[in-house]
Amino acid sequence: MSSEVVALVVLVLVFVVAGVRSINMGALALVAAFVVGTTVFGVEVADVLSGFPANLFVILVGVTYLFALAKNNGTVDWIVHKSIVAVRGRVALVPWVMFVVCAAITAIGAASPAAVALVAPVAMGFAARYRINPVLMGLLVVQGATGGSFSPIGIFGAITTGVVSKSGLASSPAILFLSAMGACALISLIAFAFLGGRELLRRGREAAETEAMVLAEAGAGSAAAGREPRRGSGHGGTGDDDLPRLDAPRALTLAGLLALGVGALAFGLDVGFLALAVAVTLTLIFPSAARGAVDKISWGTVLLIGGIVTYVSLLEEQGTVKWLGDGVAHVGTPLLAAFLICLIGAVVSAFASTTGILGALIPLAVPFLQTGQVSAIGLITALAISSSVVDCSPFSTNGALVVANSDTTVRDEVFKRLMAWGMTIVVVAPVLSWAALVLPGWLA
Repeated sequence: MSSEVVALVVLVLVFVVAGVRSINMGALALVAAFVVGTTVFGVEVADVLSGFPANLFVILVGVTYLFALAKNNGTVDWIVHKSIVAVRGRVALVPWVMFVVCAAITAIGAASPAAVALVAPVAMGFAARYRINPVLMGLLVVQGATGGSFSPIGIFGAITTGVVSKSGLASSPAILFLSAMGACALISLIAFAFLGGRELLRRGREAAETEAMVLAEAGAGSAAAGREPRRGSGHGGTGDDDLPRLDAPRALTLAGLLALGVGALAFGLDVGFLALAVAVTLTLIFPSAARGAVDKISWGTVLLIGGIVTYVSLLEEQGTVKWLGDGVAHVGTPLLAAFLICLIGAVVSAFASTTGILGALIPLAVPFLQTGQVSAIGLITALAISSSVVDCSPFSTNGALVVANSDTTVRDEVFKRLMAWGMTIVVVAPVLSWAALVLPGWLA
């Protein structure tokens, strides 16, 4: 049995064992990376650890630390409260607002993880307070960010077009963008239909007007006390749960979040380190509000994602992914080879960098694309969709951010449900995109 096959079998075993036994999958994957790396591939421990996603570690720690502070001092509650007023009590609109916001941010050139890192904490906080399915909210946040990334000036769109042009193949940025956005919107619609969207619509029709009126008047009747009463869930309750007004700690936290957004989106600063800088600054100024914030960092998620990504990076570094790609490239039937490349893109991207997969697999397809037997535009678009819509997997950066920012009481459930959705999309997306864009040959 070749080393590549052994490494892939071990990866499957990691998932099986972690699913059967109560053990952190990341810890198991780190052990597997050490054993496989040193015995099967014969590399040093330092080489195994070189695949540890340090940048993702900093992003997860920095963002969850900052928003733990924001939750502690009431800033997240204040933002959520104002959001429900803005949509006039129609909570069914909020997941779609998050979808559009993320799409707009990435469409103008922001990195998808940066957009999700900024939007997911508020979105997941809103989901927790107003009983919106957190998996639904997370999926729409991620799919919005993914679809927007394929605009002609978006990161995924620019990378895909650049790699295709460098390979001398035909390309169509407009078809790529519209197809990817359409796929993301379709997935979001399906998620909305099956994850409680219809119940949200009924709730909105029943109580939107009353809730909007009560929320819009929040603060008017309690100005003397300096408090902003908040209505409950919109089901007719008299909820007297009060939300603190915008005081100095919350105002400075909002300024820090704004600085994070501007720094990451306008100046390209690292999201993780910038979030840590804001969090540390807030801790220094308001130490009492920061008590327990470090404990609320999603350490279990950090270990989980860090371990899995380290193992997959080992496979990439040792050529296992390329070995798979080369095997596909030599398949005698071009249409079958096209489908297998889309499938490999989806599977690997669910655990690794979408950007890296797009850059690695497109060149592998060049030899049989140049024969003219398969539409270059169709296959590139299908590959791009297959490799990106799986970013809702909890093992990708975007999916991990959704899990990390979920309420602690449902975090395990969110992880399991996102994994189920992600693995389903891994299978379904290549089939549908290949059938719609490659098989008919209409984009030739």
